[in-house]
Amino acid sequence: MTISQAVALRIMELLRAQNLTQYKLEQKANLSHETVKSIMKGKAKGVNLKTVIAIAEGFGMTVSEFLNSDLFKFENFLI
Repeated sequence: MTISQAVALRIMELLRAQNLTQYKLEQKANLSHETVKSIMKGKAKGVNLKTVIAIAEGFGMTVSEFLNSDLFKFENFLI
C-alpha cells in the first residue's frame, strides 16, 4: 500500500466514525474538492504534510491522532 492509499483509507474510516461527508470534511479542513477527490480516488501521487495537517484538523484531531492507526505501520507500505 502507498501512503496516499493509507491516508484515503484512514479518511474513510474517520468519515464513518464521525458520521461526516467528504464535502463537510473539505469545508472543515479548508481543502479543495479536487484535492480530497484525488486522494480518495487514488490519483494522488503523494500526500504532503500540509494536507495531512489540514485533514487532521478537519477531523478535530492532531496529526499524531490521525496517524495513530495500523494503516500507517511501516510494514504495510511498499517502499
